[in-house]
Amino acid sequence: MTRHPLHLALLASLAAGPALAQDTPAGQSPRTLDTLIVTGTRVSDRTVAESQSPIDILTPETLTATGTPELATALSRALPSLNFPRPAINDGTDAVRPAQIRGLSPDHVLVLVNGKRYHSGALVNVNGSQGRSSSPVDLNTIPISAIERVEVLRDGASAQYGSDAIAGVINIVLKGRAGSGGVSARYGQYSAGDGDQYQVLADAGFGIGTDGFVHLSAQGAHQDQTNRARPFIGTPTATSAPPGQVVQRQGDPEVDHGSVTFNAELPVTEYLQFYGTGIYTRRDSLSNGFFRPAGDPRNIPSIYPDGFLPQINNVTTDHHFTAGFKAETAGGTAIDFSYTYGDSEMTFDILNTLNRSLGPTSPTQFYAGALEVRQHVLNLDLSKQLEWGLDYPVTWSYGAEWRGDGFIQSPGEPLSYANGGVVAPGQTTPLPGAQVFSGFRPGDGGDFDRNALSFYTGLEADLTDRLSLGVAGRFEDFSDFGDTSNFKISGRFEFTDAVALRATASTGFRAPSLQQQYFQSTATNFIATPQGTLPFDIVTFRVTNPAAIALGAEPLRAEESTNYSLGLVLQPVDNLYVTVDAYQIEVEDRISLSANLTSAPVRNYLQANGFAGVGGGRYFTNAIDTTTRGVDLVGTYGWALDNSQLDLTLGYNYNKTTIDRVAENPATLTAIDPAAVRFDRVERGRFEVGAPRDKVLVGGTWTAGGFEATANATRYGEFSVLGSTAALDQTFDAAWTLDLAFSYALDKWKFTVGGDNVLNEYPDEVLFANSTGGQLPWSGSSPFGFNGAFVYANVAYRW
Repeated sequence: MTRHPLHLALLASLAAGPALAQDTPAGQSPRTLDTLIVTGTRVSDRTVAESQSPIDILTPETLTATGTPELATALSRALPSLNFPRPAINDGTDAVRPAQIRGLSPDHVLVLVNGKRYHSGALVNVNGSQGRSSSPVDLNTIPISAIERVEVLRDGASAQYGSDAIAGVINIVLKGRAGSGGVSARYGQYSAGDGDQYQVLADAGFGIGTDGFVHLSAQGAHQDQTNRARPFIGTPTATSAPPGQVVQRQGDPEVDHGSVTFNAELPVTEYLQFYGTGIYTRRDSLSNGFFRPAGDPRNIPSIYPDGFLPQINNVTTDHHFTAGFKAETAGGTAIDFSYTYGDSEMTFDILNTLNRSLGPTSPTQFYAGALEVRQHVLNLDLSKQLEWGLDYPVTWSYGAEWRGDGFIQSPGEPLSYANGGVVAPGQTTPLPGAQVFSGFRPGDGGDFDRNALSFYTGLEADLTDRLSLGVAGRFEDFSDFGDTSNFKISGRFEFTDAVALRATASTGFRAPSLQQQYFQSTATNFIATPQGTLPFDIVTFRVTNPAAIALGAEPLRAEESTNYSLGLVLQPVDNLYVTVDAYQIEVEDRISLSANLTSAPVRNYLQANGFAGVGGGRYFTNAIDTTTRGVDLVGTYGWALDNSQLDLTLGYNYNKTTIDRVAENPATLTAIDPAAVRFDRVERGRFEVGAPRDKVLVGGTWTAGGFEATANATRYGEFSVLGSTAALDQTFDAAWTLDLAFSYALDKWKFTVGGDNVLNEYPDEVLFANSTGGQLPWSGSSPFGFNGAFVYANVAYRW
């Protein structure tokens, strides 16, 4: 009989021995169970072990042990349910990569900083990567040097926090102590000899008055490009790349990154304190597009006699600021009032390129425009302990939130999108705009906004020593699409000190982002077809554009979810903590970007309606319903040895998403092209099989005196990439990676050498038909990238 992975996980937890772990990820001590949590609960003394929902706590030591300076990468190495691939040749997505939790959309996760909503990134992902169609938070704008801990709630929480919290909540708690701090420096390089990384981190806390503090952090880093492309080995033609030469680049971008933060509190009296946080981040990324061979009609040989590799220079700037106060009334009501502002701007400069329609006088670099999002949030949170004659007080929480969102798309310089009228040899119409990324046109640009007002309430209590229950409800009204109401019920029952059961049921929602509603651009997409990988200039239409409406676009609606989870908590022996949480998440009216509509009838329609040289179009749509089912098994075991300590860890996630409904083509699209497929097999593949079906983390840390050795092995399950036909489909085998680190602490110093993926594991190579003539042998959907082994050294001093 074949065992389903869910059954195997449950059996494994019941037979757990010292190799298993706790409800927290790799590298954590069982002491984490006693950590007070602030995410997913309004009770002031709730610990990890007592949580009614699955929650992970990641300490600075856990993040550092992952061996990476990127927060999103660190989370993916510490959390079994988080997927963070490293796409390449995906325009702005190379610079701002999306992460998924439980296989859902990257923007189905709410990110908080010190419990306050953090703004999303300006970019909306529109190219061929996992997370296509999403506009998530850029986790890497939050510096690791500033983080005290990360609380990851793996459960729906829209009834508590509002929009986006369908897959869960990531709450980043910043360092906040006077008299502590440290500095560290890090250098690393890939075994292939490229991708050099330099990083310097510093933080320090200072006292203010008697009990106040301000904690400052700074982080600076540089990353060189990597390249795993190969020479062209296909059949040479007049328009192919030169054989025997590596002219393409496939790898990580060059990045310069800097961040500064502050976190401050100032108590005024016993019942009043002021607080504030701030984050500023600037990242300068240089990535590339596809190589244009010398004979390509998009090239001008007098400018580039050997062809050219266009580059995209993205500069992202992020600001986050919160100011507020906490107080308590004479009647015992706790008050928290705050204002939060956040913005993210992303500029596009196109280098080493040309505008083919301008002819030989074309410039070779262009400013292509910018995207910006802004967010204003006012929060009033209140809570009170109620005496209802139970064994313990009941916590009543209630409050209100006002949020204002803005999205600005600024056009590029005129020559970046201009149609100069020059027709390339062999073409019938001009090819306007900068190659690889045509500038945003004035018609693309705009300033869009909306606001939302919400009210919430909740009750949570330990009814007995064994039973705790919670209920929450939230009403939210948006100015652009209407209102929504959501609820959550949660509970935990402790059968014995060693066995407990927890469960939740909730509804949730995610409002369509302003980027999804109003973003519009034209860019060259290389699309795998039965005739090979071919370039198409694709227009991403905003849903209100008349051309998009003719192709079937409709006003976007909110995504709505229903979440269920059931978990088993086991503490069979001292220092062993095991949890198994099964979940089901149904999402209706899920937002996706349509397939690239590139058929001849669609192209003819677009070119007849003012879109000269365009090869197709697409738009955002509520096209599908999905159901995601899975299980998380996580934990730690701490083993005290003679004169040393061994902490063993294990984590496992199984996850499967199924598409339940695909909306039929609108009549307007059918009238243009009866054979059009708005949601094709390529898109279905990204949702259903594009992320690993399962993931295993196994790790251990041995500490003896000042010496520490850490080993973490990760198994990434198989994933698939579907093509336009079944002949182009490919399933990639599961793969193991091994990370090692060795540290020695001397007084306040700590010296570390380590390696990520030390066995130099690579994913399967892509099918030749999908490799652009052998030049691009790796899949951008690989959950651990395709750069190979990385070695590094780190020195740190803390006080």
